[in-house]
Amino acid sequence: MERFVEDYQKRRLTERVDIITAINILRSQGYDPDELIGEMTKVFYVDLDAYNEVMAH
Repeated sequence: MERFVEDYQKRRLTERVDIITAINILRSQGYDPDELIGEMTKVFYVDLDAYNEVMAH
């Protein structure tokens, strides 16, 4: 699924609950774990430390 968002329109994902929600939505749409961060960064500014912490659990 192609998503085009201008940088100034991107929402910040810094809270674990928001990152988990985004991951769950993408997984439900059939994205592989290796594709998740790429898809998320197309739409959001993602706190990579928080993302890695979530993915480690």
